[in-house]
Amino acid sequence: MDNKNTVTIKNYLKKYKVGIILYVVLQMLSAGMEVAITLLLAESIEKITLAQYKNGIMFLLIVLGCYVLRRLIYNLTDYVFSKYSNKITSDMNFDLAKQAFKLNSETYANHETGTFVQRIVYDPERLVFEFANMVNLITSIITSTTIMIYVSVLNIYIGLIIFAVLIVCFFIERKRVKTFKQNRQKTRQVNDRINTLTTEIVRSEKDIKSIGLEDKLSELSNSAYTKYRDVRYKTAIDNMLISTARNFIVEVAKIGLLILGVVLLDKALITFATFMIVYSNSDGLYNFIYCIGNLSTQAVEIKIAAERMFGLYDNKEFICEKFGDVNLEHVKGKIEFKNVCYAYKEYEMVKPESKGKITKKQAKKLKPVWTLTNKNTVFENLNFTIEPNTTVAFVGRSGSGKSTILNLISKMYEADGGEVLIDDVNINLLTKQTLRKSISLVNQFPYIFDATIKENLLLAKKDATDEEINTALKNAAFDEFVATLKNGINTKVGESGIKLSGGQKQRLAIARALLRNSSIIIFDESTSSLDNFAQESIKHSIDKLKGKSTIIIVAHRLSTIKNADKIYFLDNGKIEDSGTFDELFKRNKVFNQMFLVENLADETEVLNNTTQPLQY
Repeated sequence: MDNKNTVTIKNYLKKYKVGIILYVVLQMLSAGMEVAITLLLAESIEKITLAQYKNGIMFLLIVLGCYVLRRLIYNLTDYVFSKYSNKITSDMNFDLAKQAFKLNSETYANHETGTFVQRIVYDPERLVFEFANMVNLITSIITSTTIMIYVSVLNIYIGLIIFAVLIVCFFIERKRVKTFKQNRQKTRQVNDRINTLTTEIVRSEKDIKSIGLEDKLSELSNSAYTKYRDVRYKTAIDNMLISTARNFIVEVAKIGLLILGVVLLDKALITFATFMIVYSNSDGLYNFIYCIGNLSTQAVEIKIAAERMFGLYDNKEFICEKFGDVNLEHVKGKIEFKNVCYAYKEYEMVKPESKGKITKKQAKKLKPVWTLTNKNTVFENLNFTIEPNTTVAFVGRSGSGKSTILNLISKMYEADGGEVLIDDVNINLLTKQTLRKSISLVNQFPYIFDATIKENLLLAKKDATDEEINTALKNAAFDEFVATLKNGINTKVGESGIKLSGGQKQRLAIARALLRNSSIIIFDESTSSLDNFAQESIKHSIDKLKGKSTIIIVAHRLSTIKNADKIYFLDNGKIEDSGTFDELFKRNKVFNQMFLVENLADETEVLNNTTQPLQY
């Protein structure tokens, strides 16, 4: 399942075809019971009107038996549906989640969180539910069709009225379904935005409160929910207006059939038994039209859900990571950039411009495509080399491209041009296992999982010993804090590590990276949330790794990179200077000023923290 063309609902239906066939057969049996009950009741009415009471009672008893059998079939159908719908939904959830892991970081940056949550979690459930409804409606249509044919055969005039109503309702339903589809697509898009906003609010609850954003976020939420309400309201109103017109025609036809029945009865063109059969089945026309309409609605829901779900396999919009087949048993840690070019790109769904003269109808059929709308160049022909087992730092102003370099090294981003080499091999040729095993990345805002401290660490190395875990905690300056906890490393840290401070999250993430013992370890502003004491401890830990791994550091505090073997000074996507800390401090004025400003800020902070308030 690597692309959109090979992944459809059929892949999942085939897997459970026995259960699905059983479900369809049970639904058909249920429909057969419904038809049998209708025909048997008609026969009982016929016998009773002819004063054949015993025969009438016999038919009624048979009807009772059919009701019991139908109830058993209903229960068995529900059991089969529950069993197989859950299996199919779970398989879809799992496969879509796996596909989400394959997507590159740029794809996530270009889409909202809600886009993925809805498609992975909710759309599969909706698709399976609507599919089951569709089967149910088809069986109901078969039942209603059989009944209408039976009633039409009783009298040609009744049959003509039913046929005329069906033609009128067909055109009305066609309009309703088209409008519903357009409105439903808009509703799902707005719902994605609400899901994203809600997720952001929950995850940033502390920040929202600390800087007083409650009112602002309330306004944004209100605006989003108002838009969602308006779209849903329009969908409901449009659907209601067209459905009302359809239902009114059916209800008029229903009364018309009864009036016609009375006229025909008066003229002795039908028997009283026939009239009673027409009367008792007069809802058949309404049920047929209603089921046909709902069947169209379910088809739209299924189509939209399937397009959204399997759209994750569309490599034009949701771009996947690409890896090669070169496997390196041991990565030494040499990194080289050769004429590397990279730009941040923004995409939007844009309707293509029509070529030549086309009609309005043809223009409406043009589907939006994923189009590049903005491009911000970061690097052009960037070159540098990092030797194995050396410690290298990248510094520069915000936006100079430091973090982008780290993302290119770890292949979170792919270069637009040039080559990124690891041990003289193009990074695009290396296997996923080689890259992921040889590189550890500690981000500025690391994600901590809703598990214990130990379980978070074992994610990095599942067979790690307690001794290795303790060493990693100590080297990350996290051991003293863990020692104060009642349950120690078995303490649960909550979703996103909510029970930990920012600095504690970073130390846990650093311990997790150190435990992997990778050939290349990247620290992206990973000491930004640490106090001076913890920062100094981490600095010593990084120093201990010198000569054992290739260490790459991006740090806003220049004091943390004093012992780096080489420092690259970036400005506007270019390497303006490089050398040791002392070399840059002596010859590079900007670097010198950055360090002096940083130290002045640190001294001011120390003074502010140690100065006692004046006593009066």
